Amino acid sequence: MIETLIDEPPGITERQRQVVALIAAGCSNEEVAQHLKISPRTAKAHSDALRQKLGVPRRRQIPAAYRMRTGEDPLESALDGTR
Repeated sequence: MIETLIDEPPGITERQRQVVALIAAGCSNEEVAQHLKISPRTAKAHSDALRQKLGVPRRRQIPAAYRMRTGEDPLESALDGTR
């Protein structure tokens, strides 16, 4: 059984939460950049920071790690406008 840790990952910003939601939706760094009106390089920097903060080696693991740490589904938060 996988235990869910309900705590806020250290230093996750609102912008990074938006990036998590877009990654969960299947967006590439280029698509994340287009949605958030930032450069692809900035989108990659957010992704790299999130991987480090969440302790995962791969970008695609970010949404699951975020969900395990917070108990929140990043897609639901993005769809209902909370957080």
